[in-house]
Amino acid sequence: MFERQKQAGLWLMVLISAIIFTTTAGCKEEKEGAKQQPAEQTQTEHNNEQSQSERLTKNADEAVKTATELAAGAKVSLDDIIKAANSWGPGYTSWYGKIAPDFTLTDTAGKQHKLSDYRGRNVLLTFWATWCPACNMEIPHLIALRNTIGEDKLAMLAASNEDPALVKKFVAEKKINYTILLDKGNMPKPFGVKRIYGITGIPCSFFIDAEGKIKLAAVGVVPLSEIKAILQAK
Repeated sequence: MFERQKQAGLWLMVLISAIIFTTTAGCKEEKEGAKQQPAEQTQTEHNNEQSQSERLTKNADEAVKTATELAAGAKVSLDDIIKAANSWGPGYTSWYGKIAPDFTLTDTAGKQHKLSDYRGRNVLLTFWATWCPACNMEIPHLIALRNTIGEDKLAMLAASNEDPALVKKFVAEKKINYTILLDKGNMPKPFGVKRIYGITGIPCSFFIDAEGKIKLAAVGVVPLSEIKAILQAK
């Protein structure tokens, strides 16, 4: 009981910290558009500030509610976790409940990985890049996750479309302990670093269940405690 309360308290601290410091959601491709006039821009900024304030207040309430439920031993639903999230948001919702399209990629050591070979255990599939600040913020959480959940229960795959030599050097420097795949640009929808970067931005993590179905796609930085909560949620 004490351990559950401790975990809930830590989760609440992470959520509240994310709300206070407003962590960036991710790296996204810039789109060109018409420039606003100064007056229009001022009004838009004011409206955006109001909207952000209302959103942060709502997220804080959701965070407290969710953490309270965890402390009480209640099972927290995936919807509750999504509502309480601040540093990430759901994406590719039309794929939820569908079998993840199969693919085969090579890792930095030259070993091939076929997604369907991981049936029977959960899969966390992340799309990222070495140059992405938000991706770099998420890496320590993923390293900690690998240290706490064994490979027999969770497969952790992270795909990058950058130069293999650059990626290998980066992985060694950061001491990344999960599988890094090399995306050559021919992955099926909705996967692929280039595709995802142009649509929602990166990092983007797909949570795939033991049956091979997409449970959730999280766009942005997902803290360790929330990754664990998502894996456990129904």
